[in-house]
This record gives sequence, structure tokens and C-alpha cells, in this order.
Amino acid sequence: MKRKPVRRQTTTTRKPKKKVSIFSGKLVRFSIIAFFILLVLGVGYHYRNGLAYYFSFKSNKMLSEAAESKRISDVRNFQVLEKQEGKSIGLDVSEYQGKISWSYVDTLEKKYPLHFVFIRATVGKDRKDRQFNRNWLGAKDNKMIRGAYHYYRPNENSLEQAALFIKTVRLQKGDLPPILDIEKLPKNQSLDSLKVGLKRWLKAIELHYGVKPIIYTGEKYYDDFLKDEFSNYLFWIANYNFYREEIDDDWLFWQFTEKASVPGIKGNVDVNIYNGDLEQLRYITVE
Repeated sequence: MKRKPVRRQTTTTRKPKKKVSIFSGKLVRFSIIAFFILLVLGVGYHYRNGLAYYFSFKSNKMLSEAAESKRISDVRNFQVLEKQEGKSIGLDVSEYQGKISWSYVDTLEKKYPLHFVFIRATVGKDRKDRQFNRNWLGAKDNKMIRGAYHYYRPNENSLEQAALFIKTVRLQKGDLPPILDIEKLPKNQSLDSLKVGLKRWLKAIELHYGVKPIIYTGEKYYDDFLKDEFSNYLFWIANYNFYREEIDDDWLFWQFTEKASVPGIKGNVDVNIYNGDLEQLRYITVE
């Protein structure tokens, strides 16, 4: 007769639970972080006077540099305006000037009346300036001679850009001719291709509005790339050189500063001089 196997019960011994130390795990990390925070606060409090002086000095220095730059710009603005007495003065604006209070836009430096304004209408082939409609109507209500300009993107289709401008801008009698703003060189095409695109835009706009457009650019860009091949167009030239105080005979308009203060506009704004008086300016408007 076989014996039944006897199963022995195995006794398990439980290990005593370790007491959780207050310096273990997360509590340790928290204590270290709290220590360093208190240390930084303590050091900051100890040197509070020196730190306040340092940051105040840096802030005041930055403010004084900006004020000095504006002061120098204002001095030049006065010099230029004094030398161009009798010529028509105007602005150019875009969404960067925010919401303009047009009823207050009347004079520059409380002395020189503002007769005209160029307003950015479109950018490239797909973007309308966010403040265009408001500015376009506001300038008209303020009895200013207005003009619309297109910021040209060299790497986008020129005819699509022209189509966007035509869709956006409706010229009326007394408005200035359309303006093409070209400032950049192309990245993905040759200079010859850029010029072909510019000519297509200009021709499409002239065909639609029945008036020859004006070209805006910087003086160096004008001299290097546009002066010879686009000589049958009139130019609006940007030049902020401190030593230039008179408009060139070949320029129709001169943007002489980007740091002017005008009532109704927050911050700085560009100012332009027309190479003639108000009556001559009216002569070039759309009939």
C-alpha cells in the first residue's frame, strides 16, 4: 500500500516595513529646490539696491538712446522741410500704423500741411493689408489726395499679384496712379526674370486703370537694377541719408524719413516730398 505524499506547508516570513525617511525620494528633491529658491531670494534681497540701480540704468540707457536717435532724426527732418519749402508733403501708411485717427492727420511738426498719403493695399499674390479699407476711406474723408501701393514679392507670379491689386483697389477721380513697391531681390530666379515679372505687373495695371504706374524703391536698388531699363516710368525713391537734404531732379517723390511724428498716428511714420507744389500734384492724379 502506497503512502500518500505529505505536503509540507512553507512558512513565509514577512520583512518588516522600512520607515519612510523624511529625506527620501520626492521630499529630498523638494527640499533641495526650496533651499536654492530661498538662497536666490536671499541674495537678491541682500543686493536689492545694486540690482535696482543696474536695471534702472540699463532701461534708462536704452530709452535715452532711442530718444537721441529720434532727436537727430527730428533735426534732419526740420532741415529737409525748410529746404523743400513750397513742395507738397505727404505720408505713406499700412497696417503697421494700427488704427489711424484720420480726422487728426493734418500737419507735420505743427507747421507743414499734409496733402497726400500712399496706402498699402496688397502684398504678393494673396494678402490684403488689414487696414486698407479703413485707411482708404479715412484718407478720402480727411480730404487728402490718396494713392494705393502693392508690395511686390519677387518669387511669386506677377500676374496673380496684379490681379489681387485690381480686385482690391478701385481708383476714383483725384486719386494718384497705382504704385509698385519693389525692395527685394529674387531667390529662385534670375534678375532678368525679375524684370520680366515687374514689366508684366506694370503693363497689366496700366491696361486696367488706363494710367501709367509709379515705381517705389530704395535709391541703391534704383541705381543698380531699375534706372536704365525702367527709365520710361516715374519713381518714388527712399533715401534716409542724413547728409541728403534736397530731392533729386529725377525723382517724382522722395521718402526722406521713417521717423516722423504726426497727430492721429501712434509711433513713427514715413514722410514723403513731391517734386512740385500742390497744384502740380493734382495734375498727375487720375482724371
